[in-house]
Amino acid sequence: MVDWGMARRTARLAARSDEVPDLGLDVAALARELQGPVIEHTGLVPEGPVPAAEAISRADWAEANVSALSRLLDPVAARLEDRFAAAGPLAGALRTGAGVTLAAEVGLLTGYLARHVLGQYEVSLLTRETTPRLLLVALNLDEASLALGVDRESFLRWVTIHELVHALQFGGVPWLRDHLGALLGEYLDTLDVKITSGPGGPTPSLPNPADLVARFRKSGLAGLVQTRRQRAILERLQVTMAVVEGHAEHVMDALAPELVPEHEGLRAAMEHRRDSRSAPQRVLMRLLGMEMKMRQYREGKAFCDAVAAAGGAALLRTVWDAPEALPDASELAHPERWIARRSAAAA
Repeated sequence: MVDWGMARRTARLAARSDEVPDLGLDVAALARELQGPVIEHTGLVPEGPVPAAEAISRADWAEANVSALSRLLDPVAARLEDRFAAAGPLAGALRTGAGVTLAAEVGLLTGYLARHVLGQYEVSLLTRETTPRLLLVALNLDEASLALGVDRESFLRWVTIHELVHALQFGGVPWLRDHLGALLGEYLDTLDVKITSGPGGPTPSLPNPADLVARFRKSGLAGLVQTRRQRAILERLQVTMAVVEGHAEHVMDALAPELVPEHEGLRAAMEHRRDSRSAPQRVLMRLLGMEMKMRQYREGKAFCDAVAAAGGAALLRTVWDAPEALPDASELAHPERWIARRSAAAA
């Protein structure tokens, strides 16, 4: 139903640039250089080769992510299409309109994100058919280093460590990909559109407006369509992703003195970048649920920092022992509770 070709074209236009500036070094060679120390520190040994790092354009990042979204949303779109049968003579027009709208929205959203993301370890959680990629958005890295007033090579090394940690998490923790994929699949299975028939024809059912406002304040646009079951699944997803992101944030700081020549000030500069969004950008980030992503970085890093401070890198590594070793929401906010539980289990 969704015109993914239109979505890709829209995403490339919204990304606003096909440029891949020269970053002054070979990013693939840089990632190979950093890989050994990151493996040694994290204790995560990948089962196969880590993908070669690629410097790409904003437009290429946007197109790659539209392709990833298509694999996620096609099953949901198929269920939506089935619902249009209840619309009778309006089914064709509704189907076409919904397909065009979804394609435009996905394209615009992805193109906007392409102008801000620095890097990404791209891995499909729902299928093994696609090859993981380690992507660095060259123009964003170049512009961010200039805007933040930091050494470009040091900044690039620092960000590459972050993405390498993700590659090692998904390549070296046998259960992580399937665990996240199962949660995501369970969440997607709950997404549906119910069209009911009434005196005026087919209409969607809408929740109470006060409930909509409360959910929006808590979770942004994503919160507007969540049932109680969806919120429970999403909380588990958020906690797991907070550990995934926070672990990468922790490691990039822990290894910076050893691997990044001019590392002083990088963390402060990055936090300033994240905090200095304009008012319209903040509204859009809330609508897209990106503020939730920023909380994942901060809450996850605070958790990993606290665990490492209490028991060193060895204790932090145990978070990857099994899905049951992950913190719950309470333990994420109060790392001492997780530390106590893990210590009791070890004893």
